[in-house]
Amino acid sequence: MHRMPPLNWLRTFEASARHLSFTHAAKELGLSQVAVSKQVKQLELHIREPLFVRHARSLEMTKAAEAYLPKVRDAFERLSDGTKEVFGGRRSKVLTLRAATGFSVNWLVPRLPDFYARYPDIPIRIVSSVWNEEIGNPDFDLDIRYGTGKWPGVNTDRLTWDTISPVCSPLIVEGGELTHVDDLKNCTLIHVLGYEEGWAKWLRAAGAADVVDAGRGVQVDNSLVAFELAARGCGVALARSCLVDPMFESGRLARPFDLQVPIDEAFHLVSKQTDQEHADGAVLRAWLLEVAERERQ
Repeated sequence: MHRMPPLNWLRTFEASARHLSFTHAAKELGLSQVAVSKQVKQLELHIREPLFVRHARSLEMTKAAEAYLPKVRDAFERLSDGTKEVFGGRRSKVLTLRAATGFSVNWLVPRLPDFYARYPDIPIRIVSSVWNEEIGNPDFDLDIRYGTGKWPGVNTDRLTWDTISPVCSPLIVEGGELTHVDDLKNCTLIHVLGYEEGWAKWLRAAGAADVVDAGRGVQVDNSLVAFELAARGCGVALARSCLVDPMFESGRLARPFDLQVPIDEAFHLVSKQTDQEHADGAVLRAWLLEVAERERQ
C-alpha cells in the first residue's frame, strides 16, 4: 500500500502532464526546470511506476499517468471547492451567525423565510453550537447566546422574554398520570445543562419544592434532546417558552400544568464592539430585533 505522496509532487505532475513539458510546467509553477524534473522523478520512485517517456523536446504520458491524472485533478478540485465552501467568503461575502442548536432549529429556522423574502440577496451562514463558546471569535459576525446578557466587551440585545413550564408526552396527560404538581415526584425530571433557572425555581413557584426533589432525574446538553425524551414518554422536561412552540404545534408535547414562571435568563444577540462590522450585519440585527419585539408584544 502506497503512502500519500507530497502534494507539491502531485501538483508538479499535473502541470507537467497538462503541458507535456517540464519547461512549461516550471514556468507556470515558478520553479526551475530542474526542480520540476526532480519532483516528478521523486513521485515516480514513490509510486514505483514511470509516468512519462522523456523525449528530447517533449513528454509522453505512460498508461499509468493517463490513469492517474484524472484522479489527481479530481482530488485538487475537491480540495479547492471545499476550501472555498468553508473559508472562501467568510468575511467578504457570507454573513456568519452562530446560535445554540435548539434556538437555531426551534426559533430561528421557522422565522427565516421572512428574512429571505425581504433580503434574497443576503446569504447567511448559520453555525450551530451546544455550549456558550468563546465570545468575540472572529469567525462569527453575530452570535446568539443564552444567559443574563452581562458579558464585557460586547454589545448585547435581548431577543426573548421567556417563561418556564413542564412539558411531557400528551399520552401522560391523557392517562391522568399528572393531575397534581405533587405527582412529579413519581416522574423522571429532565434537566438541560447550562441553564441556571430550572426545576428548583418552577417547583418553588408551584409550592412543591418540599415534595419533589428538584435535583433528581436525567441531564442532557440541549433542549432538543430534552424535548425528544419528553415526547417519547421518558420523563418531564422544563421548557423555555421561546423554544417549545414547534413541539406543541406538532402535537408531540403538552403542558400538564398551567403555571408558567417568568425567568431572567434569555437569548441575546451579541456583536463585537468594532468598526469593522460585516456590511450586512446591521440588516440582520435590525430584522432579529424587529421580530423579537413583535413577538414580545
